[in-house]
Amino acid sequence: MVESVNHGKLGIIVMNNCQKLGKMIEKHILTMRGETDTDKSYIIPVDEIRFSNGEGKTKLPDSVRGRDLYIISDVGNYSCTYKMFGYENHMGPDEHFQDIKRVLSAIGGKANRVTVIMPLLYASRQHKRKGRESMDCAMALKELENMGVSTIITFDAHDPTIHNAIPFTSFENCMATYSTLKRFINNEGLFTKDNLTVISPDTGAMERAIFYANVIGVDVGMFYKRRDHSVIVNGKNPIVEHKYIGSSLKGKSVLIVDDMIASGESVIDIIKKISHYKIDRTYVAATFAFFTEGVAKFDKLYKEGKLTKVYSTNLSYIPDEIKQRPWFEEVDLSKFIGKIINTLSHDESISPLLDAKHKIRKLLDEKAAKHE
Repeated sequence: MVESVNHGKLGIIVMNNCQKLGKMIEKHILTMRGETDTDKSYIIPVDEIRFSNGEGKTKLPDSVRGRDLYIISDVGNYSCTYKMFGYENHMGPDEHFQDIKRVLSAIGGKANRVTVIMPLLYASRQHKRKGRESMDCAMALKELENMGVSTIITFDAHDPTIHNAIPFTSFENCMATYSTLKRFINNEGLFTKDNLTVISPDTGAMERAIFYANVIGVDVGMFYKRRDHSVIVNGKNPIVEHKYIGSSLKGKSVLIVDDMIASGESVIDIIKKISHYKIDRTYVAATFAFFTEGVAKFDKLYKEGKLTKVYSTNLSYIPDEIKQRPWFEEVDLSKFIGKIINTLSHDESISPLLDAKHKIRKLLDEKAAKHE
């Protein structure tokens, strides 16, 4: 394929924290371009070096001059380790983000355009001030902008209005809705308002829940999350009570939707509460699943018949031992990201890709036609 003179040749820099996802993305791009029978690769190698005192640097062995570069990084991958003073140290989001900046420094302004793809937006839960506290997400976005990044792509940002921190830089907040619903419907079948209710675990996720409910054509409910604001435990105010607001759940299946599962505290509490309504099946759909306090409680709910499935994406690291759980279903987003990169690299609009409503409706109609 001949590259247009309006843009540079495509180059993809895949950080060590998302090698598997990066290779899957490249494979889809090669398929889209009809280049599967060649030895061509768009991935530009990067050396991520760590010194024994914890300092790091990155090095690009190949030239990137004039290229359109896409840097892909999973800042949530806690499985990456290095030796520091003889101890095994697990990398956290701060270190992963620092490595993105090191790559930008190594590029040195020689690229034509640079796009950073952080499926999990760095420090996305630190997006607004409540008193004297840092605004890490806004500061990070400003840093990327100042280092010459032209576009930032992320998924299901905790608060997409964080784009206001960089109003002159392109910021694309993509959703995993279509891919998640497609996997959910293919696995579980079609639902109606008589047998399914979509539930938001709090007010913040209500817009997402309404979208799911509207495109499927079912009812929506919400849990009000009351917190004790006089106490801070592990950096947050503990939840005192979850109270359900919505129509009857008796005999229905339930789909709880949220942007992320961290400790799972909210989801677990909600599942325990709704189990009193004699629920048929209980599903959870979250873009990111961290399970920061392990999965023992999820295992227990599954064994008790209170949890059916958890649907989450491969946008951030999940250990294989969790992926193999009978209650876990992974949703692959590599093809979607490949489409985004391939489209942008040809200076075309990705708006049709981001509008999931039409695709979901089409999927539902096709499924309904097969059942008639």
